[in-house]
Amino acid sequence: MKKLDHKQLKKLFFEFFKSKKHAIIKDFSIVPEEEGGEGLFILAGMHPLIPYLMGKKHKDGNRIANCQRCIRTVDIEEVGDKTHNIFFEMLGNWSLGDYFKKESIEWSYEFLTSKKYLDIPHEKLWVTVFKGNKIVGKDEESVQIWKSLGISENKIIPLGEKDNWWAVGENGPCGPDTEVFIDLTGKPCGKKCLPGHCECGRFVEIWNNVFMVYDKQGGKITELSKKNVDTGLGLERTLAILNGYDSLYETSVLKPILEEIMSKSQQDLEKEKKDFRILTDHLRASVFILGDVNPTIPSNHGRGYVLRRIIRRSFRFCKKLEINVEDWINTSNIVIDIYKEYYPELEKNRNFIIKEMEKENERFSKALAKGLFYLKRMMPEIKKKGKINGETAFRLYDTFGFPIEITREIAEENKWGIDIKKYDILLEKHKEKSRAVSEKAKSGLVEESKETLQYHTLTHLLQAALIKILGKQVKQKGSNINKERLRFDFSHDRSMTKEEIKKVEEWIQDKIDKKLDVTKEKMTYEVAMKLGAIGLFNDIYAKKVTVYSVGNASKEICRGPHVSNTKEIKGKFKIKKEESSSAGVRRIKAILIQD
Repeated sequence: MKKLDHKQLKKLFFEFFKSKKHAIIKDFSIVPEEEGGEGLFILAGMHPLIPYLMGKKHKDGNRIANCQRCIRTVDIEEVGDKTHNIFFEMLGNWSLGDYFKKESIEWSYEFLTSKKYLDIPHEKLWVTVFKGNKIVGKDEESVQIWKSLGISENKIIPLGEKDNWWAVGENGPCGPDTEVFIDLTGKPCGKKCLPGHCECGRFVEIWNNVFMVYDKQGGKITELSKKNVDTGLGLERTLAILNGYDSLYETSVLKPILEEIMSKSQQDLEKEKKDFRILTDHLRASVFILGDVNPTIPSNHGRGYVLRRIIRRSFRFCKKLEINVEDWINTSNIVIDIYKEYYPELEKNRNFIIKEMEKENERFSKALAKGLFYLKRMMPEIKKKGKINGETAFRLYDTFGFPIEITREIAEENKWGIDIKKYDILLEKHKEKSRAVSEKAKSGLVEESKETLQYHTLTHLLQAALIKILGKQVKQKGSNINKERLRFDFSHDRSMTKEEIKKVEEWIQDKIDKKLDVTKEKMTYEVAMKLGAIGLFNDIYAKKVTVYSVGNASKEICRGPHVSNTKEIKGKFKIKKEESSSAGVRRIKAILIQD
């Protein structure tokens, strides 16, 4: 097997698929444009491509490949072992209604075994295929293709839906897949030592080829008019296999970070190995979330909460390992240096990344002090019952910004219990309330009247003005509009100056005075983006979005309604208040002053 670093592996992968007439496309932002829902981050290489797998035409053709950044926190408790990371990269190639099983399997085999590419010995390969169910039969076609490549039948293992059936969700494209495994030892641990059956560590999955043959709607499966291929090859895992490493943390993308963090501690490096790996993993994930083209900053909601949880969890491990938090934060420079060639936005956002982590450290120190003071007040009740009740745990989260994991760790250190059931009930109620608010905030309108339509159009002009004057990092975080005023929340890390506020007011008033037409147009999301439209797009399955344009001043994806011309906006635009809404989010309240 070829011993490669991450740059060499990417180069070989791209060269190979270029030779197979694939366009190498840029990876998508790790932070999708849409807010809310379950899609907080890109979880797998195929997620940004779902619209194209559903039939939308891709500008680069029907054969594409890339290396996609992903964030997955479902296994956060497993991070620190040999194989789990929050952040990872997926190499993948796709056929959008072009080639199918034969080419996909043959090319996977060629890339893995060819001396020009990975040079993995043929005899080390095992594969799994879909064994069929009551609706869809066994994937005999894949079996025959693997056999034609010299894989013996005893190394082709049929498995059920849990292992070899892929679906985007309850409804949508789905189909069988075939997975390729590497036999690391060649020594069975027992009779059922087979891929998909045994977890002794002998077999490691290296590649997955998904064949999207069907569309599932309401429990009914029909064949798709166009059959697609979606494949995935984990970069870190492949590097570990090729180089014979015992863990992902020995690879070229993680080892330099790990070694730098370990050098800052006086603790037993071997004894606390898992904790050092956690700090390594969490730092890399934090850098990518903060440094993305659509940056997320720590908060108590959604993506911001995921980031806060990762960072604050790291601060706790720094304390345990006697590492100065500033040293851990400054190791971000090593992460950026490793990846800046492929992700130049990390270099561009280097100062922002470190600054935001430093701010979160300050916030956490204050929150920790306040939270611990609150816990001290509750101590008689906690000691009496031997546990932290759900209301206290929720208040620590909602008021003091304690991720529940930190409260749980404090409870474990003091040998207290914790009423997680009650906490979960209160959290769910909180989420339901937030979802209701979020639905209203999609338009921001409390009701539709002549006055609220004026203010709704003004929110579009306000966002355009803020982006122009404060910078492209400004993102809408919410709005609320009634007859008397508009309220607009946006991402920004400091208060606005008087000069900036004045510039925003003057820019907006100029657009009102110019009597600009407000037009509405339906178009594809891709076209909207090309035209420079901004705004939140929540439904990735929708074929068309509505774009409202205010002359050439503003272009936004929006559900409406609006005035038809800015001459309908009566009065002078005035910002009455600019204040903090939450960490990293500012709030503007503005009115129209009547002449």
